[in-house]
Amino acid sequence: MNAELTSTIPPHEACASCNVYRAANLRKLGVNMDRWDFVVALAGNPNTGKSTVFNALTGLRQHTGNWPGKTVTRTEGGFEYDGKRFKIVDLPGTYSLLSTSLDEQIARDFILFGQPEVTIVVVDATRLERNLNLALQVLEITDRAVICLNLMDEAKRYGLQVDERQLARDLGVPVAPTSARYGKGLPELLQAISDVATGKIVCRPQRLEQEPPALKPALTSLLAKLKAAYPALPNARWVALRLLAGDDHLAAALREGTLGQLRAGAALEPATAT
Repeated sequence: MNAELTSTIPPHEACASCNVYRAANLRKLGVNMDRWDFVVALAGNPNTGKSTVFNALTGLRQHTGNWPGKTVTRTEGGFEYDGKRFKIVDLPGTYSLLSTSLDEQIARDFILFGQPEVTIVVVDATRLERNLNLALQVLEITDRAVICLNLMDEAKRYGLQVDERQLARDLGVPVAPTSARYGKGLPELLQAISDVATGKIVCRPQRLEQEPPALKPALTSLLAKLKAAYPALPNARWVALRLLAGDDHLAAALREGTLGQLRAGAALEPATAT
């Protein structure tokens, strides 16, 4: 793989004093989110510790409500780091973004049409190969992502080692090893989130840029029509590929003329605090 990750700030080695400083800069805001600077999406397979990561960053108090027009619960919280306020949206746990279920549809639509400044993908370090399926799908949609390599304590217990630096080079996005239940690695995760959100790190995610030759004429034609009809459509190429793959949700939106409205459906709305 030849993915690249570009940083505009000089690299520095992690040290105990740096970790203490960065951890001290975290302020859990819980439901106190009347304004924010950046929106962060939190994605991951079930049972990866995603909720533990969410609680570690935001605290135990959260906004809960339903996604617009859906019965699926939406959970939000917030934190402040380095003087910036981040709203984090905990997406339904999914194994893919191919929209074969309502949960997958919601997660996919929010990452694509909601356009969060950062998408965190929580993966289980003990089942990395299985979890990378979702991570690679997220990277096809957005180039503003951070991989949270969670459950590193479990990986160590099983004698597993993960080269997170090589993984970051291969994927083209920051990788932060964590044991969220013990608070380990959270300072590095916070720094990665902040750096991607503010543009200090520019991601170059690994993607399959070449489509099969037999598909190219149809893709080129459909892509031109999509751009003409919906010039503000994010990642039109990915949408075109999904339409050619028979994505029922996107096809229905295209037939009904509501494709351009999916962004509004993915937008954040006030939620009821719990």
